[in-house]
Amino acid sequence: MRFVKFLAVAAVLAVSSAPAMAAEVLVPPKQKWAHDGFFGTFDRASLQRGFQVYKEVCSACHAMKQMRYRNLAGIGLSEAEIAAIAAEYETTDGPNDEGEMFQRPSRASDRFKSPFANELAARAVNNGAYPLDLSLIAKNRVGGENYVYALMTGYADPPADMKIADGMNYNKWFPGHQIAMAQPIQPDGVQYADGTPATVEQMSKDVATFLAFAASPHLEARNSLGVKVMLFLFIFTGLLYATKRKIWKNLH
Repeated sequence: MRFVKFLAVAAVLAVSSAPAMAAEVLVPPKQKWAHDGFFGTFDRASLQRGFQVYKEVCSACHAMKQMRYRNLAGIGLSEAEIAAIAAEYETTDGPNDEGEMFQRPSRASDRFKSPFANELAARAVNNGAYPLDLSLIAKNRVGGENYVYALMTGYADPPADMKIADGMNYNKWFPGHQIAMAQPIQPDGVQYADGTPATVEQMSKDVATFLAFAASPHLEARNSLGVKVMLFLFIFTGLLYATKRKIWKNLH
């Protein structure tokens, strides 16, 4: 009997809290992306600009442990460019003949260099907050790259009746609207080599595109395979229909 009462109370609490929980799920506005749709492909220029934003702005706090430097071939960089980028960082390797670990210039096969040695070191520098790994954030958040774009452009002054906790910042698209991360992208925060104006909106869209690629590097291959499969099925269906008509035409 007590168990039944417990279930009844739990059900009431679940139903009563459902609207509050639903209110925390913020669905960001959908942006127009070149890689959207069945025939979508990544905008290589935007990917390269987005990597530049990650490298010069985001990588100071956020790791991308699932990415290797060689993956940058997918955004249109050459082997020489990738090798040069990797060589800017050092990777721990070893042990050597003396049994000691050592530092060497990173290679294309190495993972992206993390900004902190471990989680505790990251929290110590960021007032207790732990900067998320960005490798799969475009898959792990409702709205994907739309969420990334909305978050980057969602910083604003808080409403007059809202009290912001110490060390927090107001963001229209972060659940609860208070986020520990200060606005990372500022106007002209990077200088694009192709001359594209580095507005907050442009940089946000570019880095969101890059993070979408990082989370789904085989998107174009899947789209291409899907088109081929659909084309095959369309032709195969036509052949089956023609065969059926030929077989049955004299049986009426």
